[in-house]
This record gives sequence, structure tokens and C-alpha cells, in this order.
Amino acid sequence: MPIPADEAGAAEAEYRPLLFSIAYGMTGSVGDAEDIVQDAFLRLTRARQAGTAIADPKAYLATAVTRLGINYLRSARVRRETYVGDWLPEHAELADSLSMAFLVLLEALSPVERAVFMLREVFGYGYPDVARITGKTEVNCRQIFARARQRIAAGGQAREIAPPPARRAEGEELARAFFEAAAGGDMEALLGMLAPDVVVHGDGGGKGQVAARPPAGRQRVARHLAGLFRRGRVLGVSLRLAWVNGQPGAVAYDAAGRVVSVFALDVAGGLVQAIRAVVNPDKLGHLGPVSDLARLPSTTPMTTGGETGE
Repeated sequence: MPIPADEAGAAEAEYRPLLFSIAYGMTGSVGDAEDIVQDAFLRLTRARQAGTAIADPKAYLATAVTRLGINYLRSARVRRETYVGDWLPEHAELADSLSMAFLVLLEALSPVERAVFMLREVFGYGYPDVARITGKTEVNCRQIFARARQRIAAGGQAREIAPPPARRAEGEELARAFFEAAAGGDMEALLGMLAPDVVVHGDGGGKGQVAARPPAGRQRVARHLAGLFRRGRVLGVSLRLAWVNGQPGAVAYDAAGRVVSVFALDVAGGLVQAIRAVVNPDKLGHLGPVSDLARLPSTTPMTTGGETGE
């Protein structure tokens, strides 16, 4: 006897976190990931209404989400190529296992490579399932995965998908000390927590103020941060520590409690290796009301825009 539609829908709701994580891993966008998941459920409903028997709804939905993600990336590639400045993924509270650093590395992959790599490396699917979901052969998927892993390795050092509890606690403590030093203008403390080749990546998308060239190097980044947070204090901007996509970080708010920017720290060896800041207002709306301080034209900021003339 078939399961009633309302009961089936309730049971399938438990798949949403997995489906969202797959869609977000493919797109790096919260809104687009949510749209893809909704589209997948709609396709499942239509298939049933058409009389199609769905023996494994979870597999059906994972396949739909993955293939919709591949199509999304193919159409988005042109938009990414014309994006103003650095592109960073949005902060997704439901996808802590997918760090900004990791998602940036995935940008080097083709849509199918990204799908195969994500399904295998992040979600632990076996090659038979990866082949079924992507419509490729098992042999082809193994080749695609090996190629993708080589490209990821060439793009930067390997990063853990999700840090163990001890390392997470260490990262949170470093983030607390780091942001306190930045807010207090403590240059000596900042310099002691920054890696020699540290760099600041800011995503303004042409709508939020960021530095013309990413500040790099311990001294330059420390000066940049000190000036940035000094202006933030004047404007009443505050920080709340947050776990940002599996990395220690913070969310900046203006005096009215509206979101200004999101910071994520790449931490390794007890030092901050990179700072990623999303200030594009289009990428902040899912976190709450967005502050005007995050928008251009602006002379303010808790963005990465302290050195726009450099």
C-alpha cells in the first residue's frame, strides 16, 4: 500500500539538511541552495502525480539536487567570471562542515568534477552511488575524483572538512583573542597571531566596500585591521563571535543590530593564515536586516575597505 502524500512529505523532510548541504556545496549560495532543494521536492511531487513509483525518495532527491547544482554552475560560470573582485561563498549556518576556504578551492573544478568530489569526499557516497547520481560510469567517476583531488591539492594545502572538537576550541579561543586585539588596536598582539604571508580576502561584489588590492603580509594586514576596527568603533559597530562554515569567525553588526559583514579565519599552526570577509549586501540578507554601512558608496567601516586606495 502506498504511503499517503502527507506522511511521505513528513518523512522526507528529514532529508532537507543533507540536500541543502549538497546544494550549498555546489553553489556557495544559501538562497540558490534553498531554491534547488525546493525544486527537487517539486520534481518528486510531480513525478508521483504522474504515476511514477519512487522506490528510494532520498536517492531521487539527492540525484535531483546534484544535477540541478551542475546545471546551476554551468550557467553561473559566466557570472563568476565577470564578478567584481574576489568571490567568496555565503555564510551558511546549516553547513558548518563546508568552510569558505574549502568552497573557494572547489571553484577550480568543473561542475561535474565538483559534484563527484563533493559526493565522494564530503558526503561519503560510494562510487556506485556517485555514478548513479551523476549519470557517469564508476570508472569515469574514479578518474574524475582523482583528477579533482589533484586540482584541489594544487590550489592550496589540504584542509579538514570538519575540525575535531579540540581544534575547534583552539580556533575559537584564537578568534576571541584576535578580534579583541583588532578591536583594541593592539598591534603587538595582532602581529603575534598573524602568519608571515597572511592575506585579507574581501568580497564586496561591487556593492560593498573592500580594499582595491587584498592586504597581504603581517605588518600590512595588522595596520589594515587596526584602522578598520578603529573606524568601526567610532560608528558603533560590534562583533559577535561565530562559527562560520566550520571556521572561527565573527559577524559584525551596526548600532541598530543590522548585519555589516561576516569574517572567517583560516587558522593553522596557531596562526591566522587568511582572513575572509563577506561584505556584499546581497550575500548577507539571509542573516537578517543588512546595514547601510555595508553598501557603496560608503566612507565607513567594518568591511575590508580601510585601504581602498592601495
